[in-house]
Amino acid sequence: MGQVPREQAGRGAAGALSKVLVANRGEIAVRIIGTLAEHGIASVAVHSDADEKALHVRLADESVALPGTAATENYLDITRIVRAAQDSGADSIHPGYGFLAENAEFARAVTDAGLVFIGPSGDAIEVMGEKVAARRVAAQAGVPQVPGTTEPVTSADEVRAFGTEHGYPVAVKASFGGGGRGMRTVAGPDEAEDALVAARREAGAAFGNSEVYLERYLSAARHVEVQIFADAHGNAVWLGDRDCSVQRRHQKLVEESPAPGLQEELRAEMGEAAVRLAKAVGYVGAGTVEYLVEDGRFYFLEMNTRIQVEHPVTEAVLGMDLIAEQLRVAAGEPLSVPTSGPAPRGHAIECRINAEDPAGGLFVPSSGPIHALQVPMRPGVRFDSGYESGDEVAPHYDSMIGKLVVWGPDRDTAIRRTLAALDELVVDGVPTTIPAAEAVLAHPDFAGVAFTTRWLENAVEFPTATAVGTEEPDDADGDEGGRDEVWVGGRRYVIPFFTGAGAAAPAEPAARRSRGNGTKRKSSGDPGAGGSGAVSSPMQGTVIAVKVADGDAVTAGQILFVVEAMKMENPVRSTVDGKVGEIGAAVGDVVTAGARLAVVVPA
Repeated sequence: MGQVPREQAGRGAAGALSKVLVANRGEIAVRIIGTLAEHGIASVAVHSDADEKALHVRLADESVALPGTAATENYLDITRIVRAAQDSGADSIHPGYGFLAENAEFARAVTDAGLVFIGPSGDAIEVMGEKVAARRVAAQAGVPQVPGTTEPVTSADEVRAFGTEHGYPVAVKASFGGGGRGMRTVAGPDEAEDALVAARREAGAAFGNSEVYLERYLSAARHVEVQIFADAHGNAVWLGDRDCSVQRRHQKLVEESPAPGLQEELRAEMGEAAVRLAKAVGYVGAGTVEYLVEDGRFYFLEMNTRIQVEHPVTEAVLGMDLIAEQLRVAAGEPLSVPTSGPAPRGHAIECRINAEDPAGGLFVPSSGPIHALQVPMRPGVRFDSGYESGDEVAPHYDSMIGKLVVWGPDRDTAIRRTLAALDELVVDGVPTTIPAAEAVLAHPDFAGVAFTTRWLENAVEFPTATAVGTEEPDDADGDEGGRDEVWVGGRRYVIPFFTGAGAAAPAEPAARRSRGNGTKRKSSGDPGAGGSGAVSSPMQGTVIAVKVADGDAVTAGQILFVVEAMKMENPVRSTVDGKVGEIGAAVGDVVTAGARLAVVVPA
């Protein structure tokens, strides 16, 4: 395998593009703006009302306001974004990832307006971004696949028929998106209806299209993806691979490059299959081909026609700037890397730091101000973030605060360095996934590469409450409110009970993660919380489903409401057996964390 000419990577990008509008927000917008500045290219940020003071706006050379708070009013509004680029004098648009990044209509609108779209053509996005069509292309290119549908599905009967033919579990997946949004796993026929409705609803909200398709879900597979790049001169290469198996809710938490434990022959086969796929659709730009790997075989999962969230681990082991390579290709230059399979240098690990409380394995989204953000100063450590101390995590968008990327000369060193960096990383003000990442990297299964996509949810135990340093209960056992409740930081939390149907949601979000020392105190709480039958929203969000009515009999663990927050649907369950009364929320209501949704009178 060849070596990347690191001194050449990204060269040529600055000469052809003069001003780029970044049609995104958060850490990826900050990441792109940084590379644009390095290459002497002016940047234009767009922002919603909620993001008026966001970091990507502060860093850009200029910004354009897109009024409204909901993403459909701004970051998903094609007409507004194209007009913003034209009015600002931008000559090109970078979509980042998420939002409109894989929207063929958007890519075409950009080019129709006489602007450069920094990504593949609308035709390529339409074919590969639409997952059902992508499966057909993969079959023609000779890329192995798991059983799946070749047309969108619209009824639960279709889901049940597929499960009968191919077996359970079945994955219901968004046809026009990725990142785990719009995906549900169906364990049996009784779950088909709810899973289909939820997947379609979430896909529509995240990607503007509610079409879904089905695949046989491989429950013991690893998730391995291959980075590809192609230019307008007919060159297409694969640039290494990444393991993304550590997931919760089908969304990645920890990624690494190169994927450990793969036979080199299998690695090369996956790379060449990815290149065949790209050439089959005349692909130009950055893309990622995702596979499931099980028992020494690989199966096509999907192709993401954009830069990936986890691209920094590839950059770390190849010494490249993949955003700069995107600019280079968009400017009409040939690839800076002439051959596939450049040899990686060392090992890199990325931990996604999200504003979520992992207590009890629930990963409840949580918005609020970041009082302090301190990044460790260690060799090989990088932190890509859309926030600084004093910024606020809004409840309207994705929960990601940043990505901790750590490089080491080998995997063992990278793991040790990442654990040390996680221990020193401070995000004060909101609960984060730092404890979850620490639990993953410290687990012997991770060191031994004994994990699959189901491993995190099935094998890793998380504490039932996030540790705090400011306040603690006087009573060490914390059982004053019963064994299903605990006082933490002067607030009452419900310890979730896990059942076959899932976990009960906490009455309130756990307190923020902190490393400070504080005094213990005890305070009174709401006597209606937790096991008493009060049903509260675990986070600020929008009620998108009410599954019960006054007087209904329910059982502990039964889903009563669904609250959407930070692009994630979160079921709110009853903590007791009883009868529903005093429903206080309807579909469409915006509720705060701890807001009472209903009361279940214990049986």
